[in-house]
Amino acid sequence: MMTDTEARTTTQVYRVYIKARPQAIWDAITSPEWSERYGYGGRVDYDLRPGGAYRAFASDDMKKARAEMGGGPTPDVIVDGEVLESDPPRRLVQTWRMLMDPETEAEGFTRLTYEIAETTPGVSRLTLTHDLEGAPRLALFLGGGMESVGAGGGWSEVLSDLKTLLETGESLRS
Repeated sequence: MMTDTEARTTTQVYRVYIKARPQAIWDAITSPEWSERYGYGGRVDYDLRPGGAYRAFASDDMKKARAEMGGGPTPDVIVDGEVLESDPPRRLVQTWRMLMDPETEAEGFTRLTYEIAETTPGVSRLTLTHDLEGAPRLALFLGGGMESVGAGGGWSEVLSDLKTLLETGESLRS
């Protein structure tokens, strides 16, 4: 269980080993067809050129769950940002801003880095580094500190689900 202090750390680093090639992981992160199958189930839209736009969209299930929890309406675009570096299938650096909550939106853009490296044939290490300087509420969300109020398990949950999907073909939600 992550403590409140740990969830608020300025830089969160997550590392997971996945029985998949780097290209499969890259595709799961950047393609809308894959992104809606794990994590929070939203589709992504990437323009993978430096300066290109990034958007993540709310799924119908997400909108329904938030409404049932009394969280108010969910915007269609729940996260936005800009691609800073793109080196498929090894490295993706982007800005990242959550738009679902007025407080996290006001914290502004943070920096998210994905690094993918094949460690042995067919096994890759995915390292996600999220620089959350000046975004304590977002750090709490992404660190899983809001799970008790139905906000999910943050990056740990998303990456666990990504790993499960790539290795078994099924999401943790299946």
